[in-house]
Amino acid sequence: MNVFLIVAGTLSAAAAILHLGCIYFGSPWYRFFGAGEQMALLSEQGSMQPTLITSGIVLVLSIWSIYAFSAAGVIFKLPLIRLALVLITLIYLIRGIAGFFFINSPLGRSPEFWVWSSVICLFFGVVHLIGLKQQWSSL
Repeated sequence: MNVFLIVAGTLSAAAAILHLGCIYFGSPWYRFFGAGEQMALLSEQGSMQPTLITSGIVLVLSIWSIYAFSAAGVIFKLPLIRLALVLITLIYLIRGIAGFFFINSPLGRSPEFWVWSSVICLFFGVVHLIGLKQQWSSL
């Protein structure tokens, strides 16, 4: 079992659960986690758009979590595991780096959102990368 990939899977699962919290608790959570005022207002108005978008994120993060657990040897081996883990790791790392370029952008998010979410994504990506490197030969 690979501890880094277990941690990686747990981090993605925790992120998925927090996104579920946004769906359940609505606009205060969308605001707190920096989803933007538009998402919070749409949630207050009863629009399905925030729920659909956030549900998509929950689905993706859940799949990523399952792939990390699979690569760690905690659950059964999934298909295309090397490719999936490489892509997941790259997405986390690229998102982490790219976010710093949006700190002063007019995309409806605060600079604090971009900094914190980028640091978190970079951390997730590094944990994935270490675990992937350690597990590569047995995938």
